[in-house]
Amino acid sequence: MPPLYPLRFEPIFKRMLWGGTRLPGLLRRPCPEGGPIGEAWLVSDVDGHLSVVSNGPWAGTTLRQLLERHAPEIVGPSRQNLQDPSRFPLLLKFIDAQQELSVQVHPDDHYAARLGPGYRGKTEAWVVLERDPQQSRIYAGFRPGVTADTFRLALQQGQVADTLHSFIPQLGDCIYLEAGTVHALGAGLLVFEIQQSSDITYRLYDWDRIDKVTGRPRPLHIDQALACIDWSRGPCYPVRPAVVVSSGLRREGLVRCRYFTLERLTLHAPTVVGQEGQCRLLVLLEGIARCQWQAHTDELVAGDVLLLPAVVGAILLQPCTATVTLLECGLPS
Repeated sequence: MPPLYPLRFEPIFKRMLWGGTRLPGLLRRPCPEGGPIGEAWLVSDVDGHLSVVSNGPWAGTTLRQLLERHAPEIVGPSRQNLQDPSRFPLLLKFIDAQQELSVQVHPDDHYAARLGPGYRGKTEAWVVLERDPQQSRIYAGFRPGVTADTFRLALQQGQVADTLHSFIPQLGDCIYLEAGTVHALGAGLLVFEIQQSSDITYRLYDWDRIDKVTGRPRPLHIDQALACIDWSRGPCYPVRPAVVVSSGLRREGLVRCRYFTLERLTLHAPTVVGQEGQCRLLVLLEGIARCQWQAHTDELVAGDVLLLPAVVGAILLQPCTATVTLLECGLPS
């Protein structure tokens, strides 16, 4: 069988009534017919939505098939810390919110386990890539003083938004959302999302919208949502990055939790990215770079995603533009 190498995947586009038209262009793909595109799943091992390799000898193989054959070589030592070593633990997305997303909450691992084997909670983080300063807001956590009783009353009165902490995000903001946090993306936002490999979402409020396809409101999941809310979760603010600057590189530590790590790198000179013996995922946000690994080279542009298997480890990125910005995502260690 061919050896492993830096892997690309075909994006999986998801139609959403609140979506827009930005994602196919960002990923240089034709726009699918049938409605607005709300999400592009970049790397996924979620049942029914498996990423397929798009480059090299493994092209046409799903991520899950690769894991069945080469899990230790792909995941590396992080595999011993995973809930299910046979599944890739992270889901990476771009989200285009033309309208507000529903006010929602995701369960933690403990609650998700009640749903059956293989279910995970959903802790996640966003990085803001584009915004509309006139209408874009992020809703994250409760305002001070909100309790279970006051929230239930607001739910009955259709005033859920009044209970939520919200703010106008800035470009580059990172918002970390632990499972159990009530949240919503506002209109006009384009974000990158990293999360546990889970697709469990419980809607609390959908802004009184009517689905044009069905002519009805989308279903809510009030009982399930109330059961998994962390009522102690107050306002969630943008992350304050831990910044390290060295020759030609600015590295910002954004999130380090039990499920993933997230860093933002700004390159002005050739830089080694990734880490020997570790699995990493690179998401290019700005600029053009040349990827060099052993005798192989590849060009990366904004929107490109690479999975670096643990046996690949580190690679060299050579900026082809004055600035290259990327996100480096890691597995728990």
